[in-house]
Amino acid sequence: MHTNVRQRYNAAFSTEKYAAFLHTVNAAYGEACTFRIAETPVFVPKRLKTQLLQGVEDICAVIAAPGFQHISEAALPKHLRVPGEDNHTVFLQLDFGICRDANGELTPQLIEMQGFPSLYFFQHLLAGSYRQHFDIPQDFHHLFGGLNEDSYVELLRNVIVGDSKPENVVLLEIEPEKQNTRIDFWGTQKHLGVKVLCLSKLQREGRDLFYLNEQGRRVGVERIYNRIIFDELEKRADLPRAWDMTTEVNAEWVGHPNWFFRLSKHSLPYIQSEFVPKTLFVHELTSIPDDLENWVLKPLFSFSGQGVKINITRQDVESVDDPSNFILQRKVNYVAGIQTPNPEEPSKCEIRMMLVWEKTWDKPRLVNNLVRMSKGEMVGVRYNLGKDWVGASVGFFEPE
Repeated sequence: MHTNVRQRYNAAFSTEKYAAFLHTVNAAYGEACTFRIAETPVFVPKRLKTQLLQGVEDICAVIAAPGFQHISEAALPKHLRVPGEDNHTVFLQLDFGICRDANGELTPQLIEMQGFPSLYFFQHLLAGSYRQHFDIPQDFHHLFGGLNEDSYVELLRNVIVGDSKPENVVLLEIEPEKQNTRIDFWGTQKHLGVKVLCLSKLQREGRDLFYLNEQGRRVGVERIYNRIIFDELEKRADLPRAWDMTTEVNAEWVGHPNWFFRLSKHSLPYIQSEFVPKTLFVHELTSIPDDLENWVLKPLFSFSGQGVKINITRQDVESVDDPSNFILQRKVNYVAGIQTPNPEEPSKCEIRMMLVWEKTWDKPRLVNNLVRMSKGEMVGVRYNLGKDWVGASVGFFEPE
């Protein structure tokens, strides 16, 4: 989107460089990436960067306010409530679609938010690999707050591992070796030394959790870096488990599961910002908007666009099974603003601003970013099959 840098990058691009870049990414953590990686990063110009930062500030002001836990209480399903909740989330992801405003200028619009970890280590690898193989302006940055390669990893170590030994910290997932984002798990393990573990391998004795290491030695669990999504867990009745995650144990959550629900699309109606499209709870509607062509119907808890309806009718809204779990959101039209070697097919993008929130901080801190590029109607693999210059990427931001 930064015109001059984009033109230089595209002119110097070659498939040979891209192949070498992919080899670097795929070799870094011992297993190749399982999702498509875009041929290019996104170069974010100063004006758009300023707007993204303001959007982040507007949202953080709401979720850091004293009453936020109270207004988000309704988002928590009673049967999935987990004890030992922190006063705030540890991880926060803010997804902005890049659009045009009334004056034709690029502007971000919040699409979704998550109180859940993202690909903190994979994104760092991706940025470094782009720099290694392509000509990225030295002063453009992918990290924020003055972080560099070493201090970024050290910050994540403090947040995830804390004062524990790495072996006493588990990255907990459902069959992690089968997850599409597993390359980030292996990156976390490589950088921090934590144990990547399936819930089925976790054992319990009283309130204590432990696992058996490769030598058969019992290792106690002190901290849980949670990557389990309850929606997926509820579908896996076949998965053996010694612990119901909703019961209290002597282990500290790093990313408490309750915040996955509290910080979600459920939060959007409470945020007033020029960078957050108007959002309504379906169950609170007194009337259905007349201009439904300008709205999108979304389930509160879904991923990769699942369950989202773009071209909706009154019947779609009226026939929702559980209105309390759906929102109407003003439609956001992504702009195809990233020039590709094929001038007939520019790409659009979504930028995720990735934050962490240590317990001693008064608000979240922006640390990194994630980009998803698309040429389809929506961002997601199934909308971009057979296309190039789409997929996972990272943003490099113009300095002040």
